[in-house]
Amino acid sequence: MDDKEIKIMVAGIGGVGGYLAVMLSKAYPHVTWLARGERKEKLEKEGLILHSELHGDVHAFAKEVKDAAKDSLEVQDYVFICVKNYSLKEMCSNLKGAVDEHTIVIPVMNGVDCADCAGKYLGKGKLVKSLIYIVSFVAEDGSIIHEGNFADIRIGTEENRKPEWLLKTENLLKRAGISCRIGEDIEAEIWKKYILNCAYNVMTALYDKSIGQLRKEEKTKKQYLTILQESYTVAREKGVQIEESYVEYQYEHFLHRLKDNATSSLQRDIRAGRKSELDTFGGYLVREAKRLGMSIPVSEECYEILLKKEKGENK
Repeated sequence: MDDKEIKIMVAGIGGVGGYLAVMLSKAYPHVTWLARGERKEKLEKEGLILHSELHGDVHAFAKEVKDAAKDSLEVQDYVFICVKNYSLKEMCSNLKGAVDEHTIVIPVMNGVDCADCAGKYLGKGKLVKSLIYIVSFVAEDGSIIHEGNFADIRIGTEENRKPEWLLKTENLLKRAGISCRIGEDIEAEIWKKYILNCAYNVMTALYDKSIGQLRKEEKTKKQYLTILQESYTVAREKGVQIEESYVEYQYEHFLHRLKDNATSSLQRDIRAGRKSELDTFGGYLVREAKRLGMSIPVSEECYEILLKKEKGENK
């Protein structure tokens, strides 16, 4: 298929979705963005600006900006889903008009089961498992801030097959200037990021402190390490093949390489009283451990405290 004919949709124009929307729209002419309300109106009139340490300032416009809940959607060749986990089911319900059996669906989200859930909710399409390493967020003026000199996507499928349509997905992203590669064991790669995020998001949110503040205290350092260990043991019990040295690698990363002022989306959302992905970073892990008959007491305690914090019960 000629690049000029490819139909691409980006659902959710936040930090990750906004980055993908800008990069894809600069490379391909038929890119639709999904947004709603004032965000939709602003994107239609002004487009979207990406302020990136990697790519510089990039200004892009979509071919169309639509509200998935209100507007009719045309069948797409590629659909990137970049919403919070708690919005996935609703978004998939609204996306059914955009997806048929040939559509390649790529959820680029937090957590380990979003592709499986999207496949269940949609009931059709070719599902890609993915993860992204990026630091990006929406600024007050609606633009996208992309910090650091990296933005790397890993993609894959069940049983780590490499069908032609997966290779085409990799090439689609690369032609848009987005770093992408097919993972040799995508499940392990997704879980590696999840293990990192379980500790990183939960600990920053639990204490409402930056990484630099957390690593100054022995108590918080020990808790951080324990959450890494507990989430790793759950992954191994599920049969995910991750090397034993990974926990120590991520703990060293926490101690010496993460920025002092680093915070998390979970921390910012709970602090602001917004709906958060606590269930993704805490609830899923606790439920899986219970299902497997495992004990992860530190992760469970942190999750219970954060549940109360999210509900405002300990204010």
